[in-house]
Amino acid sequence: MSTQSNKSTASSKRTQGKPGRGDASPPHQGIALWRQLDATAQCLQAVRGGQSATAVLGQVEQDLRPGVQALLFQALRQLGRAQALRKALAPRNPPPRVDNLLCTALALAWREEGAPYPPFTLVSQTVEAAKRHAATRGQAGFINACLRRFLRERDALVRATDKDPVAQWNHPEWWIRRLQKDYPGHWQQILLANNAHAPMTLRVNQRHGTAERYLMRLDEEAGLAGVRVGGVGIELAQPAPVSRLPGFDAGDVSVQDAAAQLAAPLLLDGMDLSAPLQVLDACAAPGGKTAHMLEMVGASSPSSPLRVTALEMDGERARRIGQTLERLQLQAGVIVADAASVGDWWYKANGGAMFDAILLDAPCSASGIVRRHPDARWLRRESDIAQLARLQERLLDALWPLLKPGGRLLYCTCSVFHEEGQNQVKAFLSRNSHAQLLKSPGHLVPGHSAGGDKLRQNVNGDHDGFYYALLQKLAA
Repeated sequence: MSTQSNKSTASSKRTQGKPGRGDASPPHQGIALWRQLDATAQCLQAVRGGQSATAVLGQVEQDLRPGVQALLFQALRQLGRAQALRKALAPRNPPPRVDNLLCTALALAWREEGAPYPPFTLVSQTVEAAKRHAATRGQAGFINACLRRFLRERDALVRATDKDPVAQWNHPEWWIRRLQKDYPGHWQQILLANNAHAPMTLRVNQRHGTAERYLMRLDEEAGLAGVRVGGVGIELAQPAPVSRLPGFDAGDVSVQDAAAQLAAPLLLDGMDLSAPLQVLDACAAPGGKTAHMLEMVGASSPSSPLRVTALEMDGERARRIGQTLERLQLQAGVIVADAASVGDWWYKANGGAMFDAILLDAPCSASGIVRRHPDARWLRRESDIAQLARLQERLLDALWPLLKPGGRLLYCTCSVFHEEGQNQVKAFLSRNSHAQLLKSPGHLVPGHSAGGDKLRQNVNGDHDGFYYALLQKLAA
């Protein structure tokens, strides 16, 4: 499958295993601000038109990209407020390029604290960006008037837009309603977490050393600080390019969110790793969870005859699995196929034999990783959730017969919506009397884990939103 047929179809695949992703880079100080604002507004216009931020940022000039990514992510996190302010300042919709330049500036300026630039600098450079292009030159005075009025009347305008829940929470209204229904006591916490920056978390390759030793290497070799999270995770105090991570090219460490690091131990803990095992990673790109399973088994039993089949429907994304495994010096059978079309790949994978364990990281709304992909909330539509739930159901029903009696299937999504998590699994159990739900984390909400978690697999520290259900197949 692809993302995950894109594993998160609204946005690009999650950042676990993706070196160097994120929005930690500050706007580039050596480049004129008007250029960065202009490029950011063009990217925002493309995202509002339905393109993913990853795709549009890939088209930005290389020297502009780090600064534009930082500004675009901030604009997307504050887009609900920016749109409401723009409507208050200019009730009639201006041309798209003007609208997106205004929204970019308002998203960056509406908070008095934490703004990346002094307000009058931001106004002057936004007007300069307008003057530089024929499509906006005639509207430069209008843009200047709107932004200067905003600076004069900021408090009153912000108070007026507070009445709009989309402005207040910077999420679509349907998204807010769904969280209120699913998490009546925690919906505000989730929305606030979604508007924050995600940490950069590492997974230490336990075949190469311990997390404690790697923490020392970070300090001694790179001057980087971090804290332990989970079994082999390290959360960095500040994000850093992977080029600064000791031993990254040698496969000593990978970038993977702490919640995603739960998958391999949840699936494999308690299994006999010295015995021959056939494992399927059904939606595997970019290969982080596949690699973690192989690292985990190799550390506990270097001679283990573990065989992992990694499926991915998109050929380009499947190549990324190969790149991940090559850097880590690991091997798995990578097959380009739709996991639900079992007849197209099952015999090729292992001669039609059943699997001891299956990892199904299913396509989902990406509602748990919005802070890493702030475009997802604006690209997704409410009707997508039911469509994705049907796809998840199809995958569960197609893969379950391939599991040996006594085997385990770990169903997970990077979603906090119950329809894609606990409701999906409850429905599956109701139609499969030979399936048993084992102790599992269930829904993890983005942000910091609460203390006193009942499940030892639950991570401490800051992590993405996720859902996990571990299912065992009972003997007939």
